[in-house]
Amino acid sequence: MRSLLPLLLTVLTALPAQAAPTLDPNYYPHRPGTRWTYTSGETQVVGAPVTHRGVKVTPVSHQYGSTTYSQDLLEHRADGSVWLRGVNAAGRLTWYSPPLLVYPAGPLKTGQSWQAASGPLRMTVTVTGTAPLKLAAGTFNALVLRTDTVTGGRTSTQLTYFVPAFGIVRYQTADGSTIDLQR
Repeated sequence: MRSLLPLLLTVLTALPAQAAPTLDPNYYPHRPGTRWTYTSGETQVVGAPVTHRGVKVTPVSHQYGSTTYSQDLLEHRADGSVWLRGVNAAGRLTWYSPPLLVYPAGPLKTGQSWQAASGPLRMTVTVTGTAPLKLAAGTFNALVLRTDTVTGGRTSTQLTYFVPAFGIVRYQTADGSTIDLQR
């Protein structure tokens, strides 16, 4: 047994090292000043990180014209995951405890699914595939995410078309409306 140990160590050190997965900090865009404008007239703007209730969050404002209607407070964790910690709307903060997992660490893959729940809100998100899209903002090969949200006993389904390192390029809402990225 003692004679096998040096041989085993030699073999193990001769094997090629497996690289640890590299976390891409830009997989889910969150650089302050990043903007997306959609055909609905909404513009989403990433703000500078702030600390709220002891948690470093990145605010994403939802604006129509120069008026901000709501603001998502997103936590970008070291593992690459993105969590919804709170929403400011109409002067009222809704703080999620536990927070809601918006995106697991990337990269996302077809067939991948995750769940999140906080209070009466339950979400299941599944990456259903990819879709080629030609929009005013460009041509994309987007991941299609199906989100089933249950609240108050009612379920709604939305499709989100996500492009890594770029953001959401299309929403298909529960009522079937399509909202595309313009710029």
